[in-house]
Amino acid sequence: MTVNLEGSARTRALGRRIADLLRPGDFVGLVGELGAGKTLLSRSICEALGVPRERIASPTFAIVHPYDGGRIPIHHADLYRVEDYDELYATGFLDLVSEGSALIVEWIDRIPEAAPAEWLRIELEHVSPQARSARITGFGPRGEELARALAPS
Repeated sequence: MTVNLEGSARTRALGRRIADLLRPGDFVGLVGELGAGKTLLSRSICEALGVPRERIASPTFAIVHPYDGGRIPIHHADLYRVEDYDELYATGFLDLVSEGSALIVEWIDRIPEAAPAEWLRIELEHVSPQARSARITGFGPRGEELARALAPS
């Protein structure tokens, strides 16, 4: 399923919809070239979950940022600078997948084997300077449930 995101307001609205559906244990993997909107979508999800805007940082250099104090605990990860599965394993990232928090992972396509069996994949693409599209795919029963719930009505 593909959703059109004309303007950043639509990306933020998608983030709010995702946040409304998330529960501990959910995994959202984001794919897209630089500037496609992965970080905007991640921030929008975190804000909608109740994480104060000033606490939300890009995890590019830290790899993972944990956030609590919102509706559910959430970890926001960025795999852009991670070379391979072994390096990711050494960070302890894989322990987070089994924790009681939701995970948002930017650049999951760099290390796809890091995704669990049940997850939601969102591939963002440039359509124009102000517009993006989001191709949403669910894997496993929970991922498919999330994807269906995000389908335009």
